[in-house]
Amino acid sequence: MPGTLRLMPRMLLTIVLMLGLLVSGPVSARLAGPQQNVPSTQVRDLAQIRSSKVLRVLVNQSRNSSGEVKGEPIGVEYHRMKALEHYLNARMPEGRTMRIKIIPRAKDQLLGALQRGEGDIAAPGELLDLGTSRGLKASAPVLDQVSLQLVGRKGGRSISRVEQLAGRTIVLTPASAAGSALHEINRKLALRKLAPIKIEWVDPSLAVEDVLEMVQAGIYPLTVVEQPIARRWARVMPRLRLDTRLHLTTPEAVRWYVRRDATMLLATVDRFLQGYRAPANQDAAFERIYRRLYRVHNPLARRDRQRLASVRAVLRKHAAAQQMDWLNLAALAFKESTLNPAARGSGGAHGLMQITPSAARRVGIKNISTVDGNVQASARYLALIRRKFFASPKLNERQRMAFVLAAYNLGPERVQAMRAEARRRGLNGDQWFFQTERIAMEQVGMGPVSFVNSVNKYFLAFNRERASLER
Repeated sequence: MPGTLRLMPRMLLTIVLMLGLLVSGPVSARLAGPQQNVPSTQVRDLAQIRSSKVLRVLVNQSRNSSGEVKGEPIGVEYHRMKALEHYLNARMPEGRTMRIKIIPRAKDQLLGALQRGEGDIAAPGELLDLGTSRGLKASAPVLDQVSLQLVGRKGGRSISRVEQLAGRTIVLTPASAAGSALHEINRKLALRKLAPIKIEWVDPSLAVEDVLEMVQAGIYPLTVVEQPIARRWARVMPRLRLDTRLHLTTPEAVRWYVRRDATMLLATVDRFLQGYRAPANQDAAFERIYRRLYRVHNPLARRDRQRLASVRAVLRKHAAAQQMDWLNLAALAFKESTLNPAARGSGGAHGLMQITPSAARRVGIKNISTVDGNVQASARYLALIRRKFFASPKLNERQRMAFVLAAYNLGPERVQAMRAEARRRGLNGDQWFFQTERIAMEQVGMGPVSFVNSVNKYFLAFNRERASLER
């Protein structure tokens, strides 16, 4: 009897704990994307959105979809969003207005973020399949009858039949709608005993426009994107070739997405989209700003390979001394001087790395006229920036290098201020690409953003051929 009495408190505790678990409900798996303190069951329909005066729109963080350069819009979704804002405000009670808040996310995180309640609408600006996503509904078409377009470089052989793709490499951005289409084509090629298409998924620091630029440069052989995107960027990248005779899939619709229970919001969005017409001049700023920016070259052409081979030993030596990847130094050297040790720049910058005498003296190097001194000074200076400002373990190595390059171009203190502003605006201050770079685009323009992007592309081009470059 005494033993039974001693067990009773334990039994009662166990019962209480089990009841607590039952009341709390089932545990659900976390979806991809940044976690926010927003209950997954909270659905804001039109009445709640009007009351809050803010409509939160999750957009694809690609520069093609969203973004401003010194106050001028360059994303395809911007004009639609401003028109939607006007449409909703015209139906608000007199004296009350609402605004649209843009929340950029990676394309493969948009639906997960919407399910968690981090936004009210998801606007990918590209084809996106709901798949197994629960609790979401698609809008009326934003763009209808959108086909996938094979894009190559002018001067290469055009392609009109899928059989011609056998054994070829096609590069795609993460979450590209072309992935499933190419897998289906590979199934058909296998039935005909033809070699499959090699699908190469690129680094997440690259958006669709970056891949198109690298195709234009000859770094990547082919890509597949939505036809409106291909046509838009072909206007500022004249060396792109659009193989319009090749039909990869049945055309589909680009749509927006809302949570299933936001019925009034969905109905309002559908009415807006059915009556919306894009302004004729919506790409004027886009074309003016980008026409001369996307000019990355292929750093792996024969002459450039020879130049890289001649300075490889010194790049590797000083990169190793600063615990850096030598290909980061190689990419910066290609951007600064096209690997020419005799190059002369402005402000006293010269040599392979185009470092200034004052920056070199800051890290204890007096003579930068030799290749060894030039590379040593640059490697030390980059390492100093990394160590003083960007050593946080929260940064992955691609983002860390991007911040270092931005600081190399703009100054570390200014980049740190941009990170703080990014956080204040709800952006990710630990991510340069597509997040903190948005602040740089707005405050400074495309110069520093283009600089970091170019060096990053040259690094990825070199990294793709690392084995042969290190042989």
